Amino acid sequence: MPPRREPNSSQTAAQTAARPRGRPRKVPAPVANLWTGLDFARERGLYAQGHTPVAGADEVGRGPLAGPVVAAAVVLDPARVPQGLDDSKRLTRAKREALYLEICATAEVAVAMAPPERIDRDNIRQATLWALAQAVRGLPCRPAFLLVDGNDPPKVPCAVEAIIGGDGLIASIAAASIVAKVVRDRLMAGVGAAFPAYGFERHMGYATAEHSTALVTHGPCLHHRRSFAPVREQQLGLFGGANVPEAAE
Repeated sequence: MPPRREPNSSQTAAQTAARPRGRPRKVPAPVANLWTGLDFARERGLYAQGHTPVAGADEVGRGPLAGPVVAAAVVLDPARVPQGLDDSKRLTRAKREALYLEICATAEVAVAMAPPERIDRDNIRQATLWALAQAVRGLPCRPAFLLVDGNDPPKVPCAVEAIIGGDGLIASIAAASIVAKVVRDRLMAGVGAAFPAYGFERHMGYATAEHSTALVTHGPCLHHRRSFAPVREQQLGLFGGANVPEAAE
């Protein structure tokens, strides 16, 4: 009978470490962040059908009490679609700014604005549709097909499809929403610098508590939409608005 071989200390330690003790611990697999934004599938399908080029359009600023409605139209380059495109409201400010620069560098872009005077004259719906149509007409190329956010398409000289929630579904519409958002935010920051009493650079003209307090204290300024009820009430003096502060030098 051959002599019994005693395991050395290193073998014993390895076997002990490998022996399961109770239920094995589950280690979650690392999840890679593979999000690259909205794809270009809808546009590629239209290109395959002969619609060349395809544009996306969106607007920002229907709800605020002050400032313009800003609309943008974008024709993305199919070979250089920026990664990370999404509804502008889902993106951080830094991400919007970075994508804005990339969109402007790689795509055809046009922007149009409906000022408060037009909003007051025509109503917010008509002013928005006008701005969208102007943005589309302002593109360097004439689109064969327009994809637009919402359910109320503008009158444009091409085929058009309105898509509810399109800024979170279609790459070209998302790009337009980013451009419109960045342009309007920058514009309202400038208005805030000119009229510091209202804090436009913080609330962008929306009906926040800060804005409402400023309206009561100072009354409306020339950038307010006087047809909107909170502004109209201040203009009528229902809450004792004071003098409107002058623009900063």
